[in-house]
Amino acid sequence: MLSKKAKYALKALILLAQNPVEAMIIADIATRQNIPKKFLEAILVELKKNGLLYSSRGRLGGYRLLKSPKDITIGQVIRIIDDPLVNPLCSSRQAYTPCVECIQEENCIIRLTMLKVQEATVKILDSTTLSDAVTYHMIQNYYR
Repeated sequence: MLSKKAKYALKALILLAQNPVEAMIIADIATRQNIPKKFLEAILVELKKNGLLYSSRGRLGGYRLLKSPKDITIGQVIRIIDDPLVNPLCSSRQAYTPCVECIQEENCIIRLTMLKVQEATVKILDSTTLSDAVTYHMIQNYYR
């Protein structure tokens, strides 16, 4: 499940990917994407800390993508914000935690099913870039 924080991060990054030349200030991103400003500030700092954004101060300051939109995957963003990509944690490869109620985890149908879901989800998220999202958005707007 995608958290609100991850959704806001993706919305902000897609907006920045649509405007790669000019830096955007937090207030503009928040207004255009309908994201609470204080919440967005924390998200952008986290994305900057993880090497996806660059920020500058001053009259022409604001946030920009540090990488090309084609080099940032949706999966990468979700891992930064939410890690892990898929729940329950017993099916997570990076944040594995055994279920307390499981007697035989290796035969647990829920866990085995979620491992398949995780594989499919990771494949999609790691192959979809911000550039893909911008292109999809432009196509959707064209047909409205």
